[in-house]
Amino acid sequence: MTDETKRLVLTDGSRLIAESCVRAGADVYVGYPITPASLIYAYAARRFPTILPAPDEITALQWMAGLSAAGRLPVTATSFPGFALMVESVNMAYMMELPMLIVLVQRMGPSTGTATAGAQGDLLLLHGVISGGYPLPTLCVADLEDCWRLPPAALRLAVEARTPVVLLTSKEMVMTQRSFDLARLEDIEPVKRAFYEGTAPYRPYQADESLVPPFLPVGNDSHQVRLTASTHDTQGILRHSTDEALSNTRRLQAKVEAHTPVLYDLDEQREAETLVVTYGITAGAAREAVADLRARGTPTSLLVARTLLPVPSVYYEILDRYPRVVIAEENLQGHLARLLFGHRLPEKVRLVTGIGRMIPPERIVQEVEAK
Repeated sequence: MTDETKRLVLTDGSRLIAESCVRAGADVYVGYPITPASLIYAYAARRFPTILPAPDEITALQWMAGLSAAGRLPVTATSFPGFALMVESVNMAYMMELPMLIVLVQRMGPSTGTATAGAQGDLLLLHGVISGGYPLPTLCVADLEDCWRLPPAALRLAVEARTPVVLLTSKEMVMTQRSFDLARLEDIEPVKRAFYEGTAPYRPYQADESLVPPFLPVGNDSHQVRLTASTHDTQGILRHSTDEALSNTRRLQAKVEAHTPVLYDLDEQREAETLVVTYGITAGAAREAVADLRARGTPTSLLVARTLLPVPSVYYEILDRYPRVVIAEENLQGHLARLLFGHRLPEKVRLVTGIGRMIPPERIVQEVEAK
C-alpha cells in the first residue's frame, strides 16, 4: 500500500460498528441512550433506514422482538445497567427464536459503577443469562478492524440460527478516536434472508437437519405464525413437558453450538512454552507485550479469542499444548479464565487482572517472565 492509496481518518469503534451493521443489512435501530454506548446510537440515527428512540431498555428489547417477528433485522446497543433490564426480554427472544443483535459496551461495575471507566466485566453474566444455562452466542471485538468485520458475522449468525446475538466490546473501543486507514476495510456483503415459501401449513419451530426452523414474518398473507416464549411444540403451541416440546427446547443449545462461527487469532512461536490468552480491548496490550517478549529472546505465543460463547473446543486443544498459560483481562476475577477452567484454576494458569484502568503491556511481560 502506498501513501496515495491510504485514507487516514480519525474515527472510533462506534462509527464503524453502526456503518457496518447498516451495510450488512440491519434495517432498524432501537435505542435508549446510555454511556458508553450512546455514540453508537448517535451514529445509527444518521445511517439506519429506521431509528426508534425507546423510553427505556425494557421497551427497547420488546420493540426489537416485535420488529424481528415482523421480518426486520434490529440492532441495539447498551451497557450493563441497560442490559440488566433487557434480560427477561432477551430470554423471550431466545425462546421465540428471533434474530437480533445487541451490542454490549462494557463499563466498570458493580451496578451503575463508573460510566466513563472501561472494563471487561460482563462475560460471566452472559454465560449464565439464559435460564437453564443455554448458550447465548457472543462475539467480541479486539480492534477497530473487528468493529467493521464482526457485526456482519454477528448479524449473519442471528439470521441463520434464528437467535439473539451479543457483540461484546468496551468503553475504550467505542469512544476513543484513533488514526485509522479506511482503505484497510473490506467490502461488506448484505446478509441474505430467506423466508418460508412452502404450501403446507407453516410450523414455526419445525427444524430440519440444520436445527433451525424456517422463518416467516407475522402478518403474512399465506400462513398463520405462532410465536411463544413458553415451552412449546413445533407448531408453537404451549406444552408442559411432552417429548416433542422438550426435544424442541434441547434443540436450542445444539442449534447455537452448530452455527456459531469459531473466530480467533493464534500467533504461535516455535519453542514457546507460554501462551498469552486475551480478548477485547486487552488484545492491544497483549500484542505489544508478546512483541516485547520476543525481542527480549523469550519465545511466547498469543491467542486472541473473538468467539467467547459458546466456548469453542479448539481453545482447549491450543491450551493443552502449553505448559504455562497467562490470561490477561480487565476485571478482578478473571472471567475468561473462570469460563475456561472453572473456579479451580490449573497450576499452569496465571492471571493478569485489574479494574479502573486498562491492563498495561508491562504487567503481562512481568507475569510471563515471573518464575
